[in-house]
Amino acid sequence: MLVNPAARAGTGGTIATRAAERLREHGIRATLISGGSAVESTELLREAVRLGTDAVAVAGGDGTVSLAMQVLAHSTTPLGIIPAGTGNDLADMLGIRELHPDEAADAIVGGLTRDIDLARISRHGEPEVYFGSVLASGFDSRVNDRANRMRWPRGSSRYTIAILRELVGLRSFAYEIELTDAAGSVTRHDGALLMAAVANGTSYGGGVQIAPRADPADGELDVVLVRPTHRARFLRLLPRVYRGTHGDVPEVSMYRARMIRLSAPGVTAYADRDPIGPLPVQIDVVPRALRVFVPAN
Repeated sequence: MLVNPAARAGTGGTIATRAAERLREHGIRATLISGGSAVESTELLREAVRLGTDAVAVAGGDGTVSLAMQVLAHSTTPLGIIPAGTGNDLADMLGIRELHPDEAADAIVGGLTRDIDLARISRHGEPEVYFGSVLASGFDSRVNDRANRMRWPRGSSRYTIAILRELVGLRSFAYEIELTDAAGSVTRHDGALLMAAVANGTSYGGGVQIAPRADPADGELDVVLVRPTHRARFLRLLPRVYRGTHGDVPEVSMYRARMIRLSAPGVTAYADRDPIGPLPVQIDVVPRALRVFVPAN
């Protein structure tokens, strides 16, 4: 079990210990591992998998789950999630987000698994990176950047405050976008956008339903483009984005694609809450790349 002890205001270790005890009550040997950095945690996890562990669990948030995802992609080693982060959007996608640590551990004990797609990011000269929920760029990546710098409040309300603060300096960006669908047809968008999101799952930012129709097992990615509008109009649209009812808003366009190329000067991408780096990027879907434990009901 990979642990982020700093998760959920420093209670990640306590949550992990409780989940591990639950696993042991069912006769499962659980070993906790935690590195002093993301690189060290990744290496510890790689070594555990190399030695033949039967399954991996993560007690943390989306960032810690992402570390495990990079190691387990394309393998048959299943991943279990013990939600202990700020957003927990990957856990939400699997119906685990609201589970008590005992219940999340019970989902692992139950042994029911599901194979889901991952999205793969390629940047020139950089290693490939996988993500499970959403890649943000533009307004939403600036919100993510601000939320990561904030020390208060804890929880998903941090994103709400970050959104309101970024609204003060709302601006658009000059995007060049190329979308290739399942049939090989290419759609281009060149022009100003407030943001462009690429989604494998439905939500990010602790439950913001940016891509309500996304299915992490359909072999496609959902793309959400938001065209410029004035600040007051954008603020009125936010509640609809939270609820996932923004599909018919004139400023919003939604597509499905298997490969996406995004380019925009001065824009940084985030995926599963982690900074990826400045655009351009290429994103493609990798069908059934990750095996995950899911609750029986």
